[in-house]
Amino acid sequence: MEEVDITIIGAGVVGLAIASQVAASGRSVVLLERHDGFGRETSSRNSGVIHAGIYYLEGSLKASLCVEGNVSLYRICEENGIPYKPLGKLIVAVDEEQEDGLERLLERGRGNGARDIRIMSAREVRGLEPNVTCRAALWCPSSGIIDAHALMRYFEATARSKDTRVAYRSEVKSIEKAAGGFRVGIEDAQGEVFPFTTRVLVNSAGLESGNIAALAGIDIDEAGYRVHYCKGEFFRLAPGKHSMTARLIYPFPPHGGSVGIHTVPDVEGMMRLGPYSYFVDSIDYAVDDTYKEMFHESVKPFLPFVELEDLEPDTSGMLPKIQKPGGPARDFVIIHEDDRGLEGLINLVGI
Repeated sequence: MEEVDITIIGAGVVGLAIASQVAASGRSVVLLERHDGFGRETSSRNSGVIHAGIYYLEGSLKASLCVEGNVSLYRICEENGIPYKPLGKLIVAVDEEQEDGLERLLERGRGNGARDIRIMSAREVRGLEPNVTCRAALWCPSSGIIDAHALMRYFEATARSKDTRVAYRSEVKSIEKAAGGFRVGIEDAQGEVFPFTTRVLVNSAGLESGNIAALAGIDIDEAGYRVHYCKGEFFRLAPGKHSMTARLIYPFPPHGGSVGIHTVPDVEGMMRLGPYSYFVDSIDYAVDDTYKEMFHESVKPFLPFVELEDLEPDTSGMLPKIQKPGGPARDFVIIHEDDRGLEGLINLVGI
């Protein structure tokens, strides 16, 4: 039976990044992915935003990794020719209550280490974005956008250059504790199942991370690892309106943990709006065109140039969340499961 040192489950951006870092001379690394290529799920269906660290609870992994990752991503892009744009972000307040709330966002962001954030007056905002309406805004200059596909392609190439074996169309079917590691059963594209052993097993399976943890013998309800699907839908903006804003424009965050429907520019100069997020029971990437009017009403207070006829359904994505619908926010789970008697298993859940 084949033996490897490190096995990583899931070739989204997290799994690819891990593979690019842990691969080294004399160490055998395998990256498994059930789809026929990298980033087929959450990693390719999102806003592509490099966040500043504004929204998260101080002291959380989400906050600290966001701030650290912000700096790292810009460095990686600069050093490796990955397309990105450091546009900056405005979180706008359109009424007195929201304007008061900007101070709380400012305090939280500074507590998290977000760089150079400050509150701008309506006049200052008009100087940057004359087509945006607001009373005031929180300016986040370190926010930007990135070509997520190019980033993943870079991580995959880096991992392969260090002799990582990347196995697509390889779905994990079983995980058993074995002497010195784990016995993993894989089903290939032909439906054949074969086992191998690995000393270290990294679960970065995203939407399936809870199920992978369960395969390893963990009670995911007791552990709090059950993944809930949060769907986000996007509408594209008419081409004539793409240049009406130059930066990321976000509303003051609504209740419920959402950041609200915002502008979603990309590195090629196109523009979407979204996401409208809500929990679902199953994975379905269809976009509901009946949300068109709701999208329009949501952005009209701060993007008055957007008309109903400017919007068309675009795409959607799924986030793996470990908080239950209506429940309190939960932090990322990044844990070595040695306390459960599963030494060598590293679970990444809810990312």
